[in-house]
Amino acid sequence: MPIAMPIKNTSLSPYTLLHQSSECPARCGQVQTLHGTFDTPVFMPVGTLGTVKAVTPENLEELGAQIILGNTYHLFIRPGHELIRSFGGLHGFMHWDKPILTDSGGFQIFSLKELAKITEEGATFRSHMDGAKLFLSPEKAVEIQEALGSDIMMVLDTCIPYPATLDEAREATALTARWAKRCREAQSPTGQLLFGILQGGMYPELRKPAAEELIEIGFDGYAMGGLSVGEPKELMHEMLDASVHLLPDSHPKYLMGVGTPEDLVEGVYRGVDMFDCVMPTRNARNGMLFTSQGRVVIKNSRYREDQRPLDEQCTCYTCRNYSRAYLRHLFQCREILAYQLNSIHNLHYYCTLMAGMRQAIAEDRFLDFRRNFYAQRESPH
Repeated sequence: MPIAMPIKNTSLSPYTLLHQSSECPARCGQVQTLHGTFDTPVFMPVGTLGTVKAVTPENLEELGAQIILGNTYHLFIRPGHELIRSFGGLHGFMHWDKPILTDSGGFQIFSLKELAKITEEGATFRSHMDGAKLFLSPEKAVEIQEALGSDIMMVLDTCIPYPATLDEAREATALTARWAKRCREAQSPTGQLLFGILQGGMYPELRKPAAEELIEIGFDGYAMGGLSVGEPKELMHEMLDASVHLLPDSHPKYLMGVGTPEDLVEGVYRGVDMFDCVMPTRNARNGMLFTSQGRVVIKNSRYREDQRPLDEQCTCYTCRNYSRAYLRHLFQCREILAYQLNSIHNLHYYCTLMAGMRQAIAEDRFLDFRRNFYAQRESPH
């Protein structure tokens, strides 16, 4: 796969490149924030409401999480950003002293579109909690995120559904660019980072000028949005290939809302630095667990008397102490401990996968890592 020359960028970057694969665009580096540095490529556990579901901050630290994600829309609705500000921001409120990224709420407006009306000024919507009428503008999204005190803020964007016509995608992409500029202008000198979001739907011809506009504005990092919205996996990879090289190599590149372990490996292979997804925690609560040899659906009767740990290669708290049979028993009984132990394991798996990729890139053997990753998943378990 050819590595395109990066476009010149106009803003200083918090990103430091440490190693670049000689075989593909995969790279590892570090991003400096107000609450410390995190290593890339990185997976960010999702803590939408100020908590990563079913785990404590101490659990997160032990399993290797370096940065987590919160959500502007949900925290704006409850408990409110001013309340969180009074606790010294989200870090003090939730007892987490490492970096936090906050999504701007654009995806929630997209996913709750039957409750929202989007205009040039912003999004007017009804609260999914009580139906109260609310308004979120680019300026308001920045104001809320500054109150939350997140290390990385995201611009307010308009996520494009799949499928969408070229005209629909063009109109939404242009609005995202105008909103991005307003977000940058509204930003206060707090030291928080602000990332732009590249949209364009499934149209490469829209993504290139959109990237140029974002780079002209100048952000601290760049995200790729509008992927993993229902399109076929092959099309997602095609759009990722069309997008990632448009963003400056001097800055962190973030693929939003993605995804499966395979998605992470393929994203890193293409040069992505940052990922987030609810999948490890949501799947844990539904009894689907990720292992080095593939997925385990723990409710299956085949695990009723299985004395092995969930993953014999895993060193997480769950695998060190509990059998598949016990995890199945807890899940079948809907015991709360099932959700905690399953979530600890899945998040540990994701964080360990990222650490393994960082090491492989540093040792310039990423393609071997990628081949072995897929080969292991074909073996019986």
